[in-house]
Amino acid sequence: MYIWFTVVAGLALLSISLLGTFCPHLGEDCAYILASLKLGLRLFKYKSSKPFYSVLDCFLDAVKRHPTKVFVHFEGREYSYGDMDKRSNKVARALQAEARLKEGDSVALFLANEPSFVWTWLGLAKLGCPAALLNFNIRSKSLLHCFSCCGAKVLIASQELQGALEEVLPTLREQGISVYLMSETCSIEGINTLSDKISRASDLPLSRDLRANINIRSTALYIYTSGTTGLPKAAVVTHERVWAASFIQAVCGVTSEDIFYINLPLYHSAGFLIGMIGGMERGITIVLRRKFSASQFWDDCRKYNVTVMQYIGETMRYLCNTPRKDGEKNHRVRIAIGNGVRTDIWSEFLNRFGDIKVRELYAATEGNIGFINYTSKIGAVGRVNFVHRFFFPYTLIKFDTEKEEPVRNSEGLCIEAATGETGLLVGRVTRRSPFVGIELVTLSDGKEKMLPHPRLQTFSQWLTAFLKQMSTVLKLKATRVGSAWQLSLCKKEKILILCTPTNRSSTTSQRTLDLDSSGSSPAWR
Repeated sequence: MYIWFTVVAGLALLSISLLGTFCPHLGEDCAYILASLKLGLRLFKYKSSKPFYSVLDCFLDAVKRHPTKVFVHFEGREYSYGDMDKRSNKVARALQAEARLKEGDSVALFLANEPSFVWTWLGLAKLGCPAALLNFNIRSKSLLHCFSCCGAKVLIASQELQGALEEVLPTLREQGISVYLMSETCSIEGINTLSDKISRASDLPLSRDLRANINIRSTALYIYTSGTTGLPKAAVVTHERVWAASFIQAVCGVTSEDIFYINLPLYHSAGFLIGMIGGMERGITIVLRRKFSASQFWDDCRKYNVTVMQYIGETMRYLCNTPRKDGEKNHRVRIAIGNGVRTDIWSEFLNRFGDIKVRELYAATEGNIGFINYTSKIGAVGRVNFVHRFFFPYTLIKFDTEKEEPVRNSEGLCIEAATGETGLLVGRVTRRSPFVGIELVTLSDGKEKMLPHPRLQTFSQWLTAFLKQMSTVLKLKATRVGSAWQLSLCKKEKILILCTPTNRSSTTSQRTLDLDSSGSSPAWR
């Protein structure tokens, strides 16, 4: 009996050793899959709940649980969950009275990184109003273009951006746009003050009936592309997409006890959806800065006991370029969430600042597929498992970087890239992985045309409208949109979204698809 027990134990140890050799990330894979399935079940529950349970409702539940807990630290001031709730009530009531806002009215926010951004968005959400998050660095033509994209009739701006408003004010007045400034006073005709009206408004809770018709498919936000391939384009963000983005913190291991540092702009999906909205979902404390500062970064982290940071590739490079100091590993940061960091910078960052779990992401606001490197393998922008591939089917196709279009065979169909070959990521549009962002094609006359939003119609209606508009297209080709997203009709008339060609700027390393030693777990590099 003892011999048999020894044999079984030995075989078990051998199996574990072999698994560790051929599947080194099995434990992390299992943990990620389990967390993803749990979050998926939550999202399914929210989809079917009546009335609809939104991120706003999640925030309000956090207010009930811990009203005095600090939600936002900003420039020496603290704002609790209860404070944010009351201030957002005042904003909602002021806008309801002054701007006559009602459910479904889009409002453009031209605000800096400050707490008023957060409570203004919360106030709009309580009225059921989608918000367009305008880049506070844009001016004149770009500003007018972004504003017109969302169909808003109300624009709210920070006091420090008054000069930018005055540049476009004549056009806004011609269009009958109501312009509000976060200020107590303003002598410019056509610009209304808002801060004084907010201060006089009641902070009592608002009725849920004001947003009774909001559902999982309703538009929650408009977030704009960077404009590197033309004027910025508005990506439609539904409440479903808001929930999905808010879960990224949970998947990365963030808990309610963490303190999250945001120095990225709130007008972008990283700062707002992953950072701020993700913080609401987790019920955590957030440290907010107006802008990134390499010299103040670690001082802030130590002062506020930050445990989770956000980054983009360049900010990590800036941190690595700061003069070396004693005690650089003396901090509590344990997780870094972001995208775009080069392999050499990644390695240098860890060597210099300590064992931080870097969760590199690959995604686009307007896209329907994304990846998370939950193993922190240096150089990889994501990891794929069978559950991910089931919900987000994709492949890589050959791409001509000179012509900036997919390589096609004699039948005009795209060609799948070989293993190890650089290619273009193609994510299939399905019910589980819908495309709800920008839909833009280049017509035969060279003009770009927005397609109907599929969420506003049945799929068959949308497809019919799509094909009608394609009748004027000589050949549907890859068209760069935003972060180089492309549209194409492929085999069996399935609509696919093609994204991120490989001719990226020299500051960003080229990404390819590699296989782990097992040959079955692809990881993006």
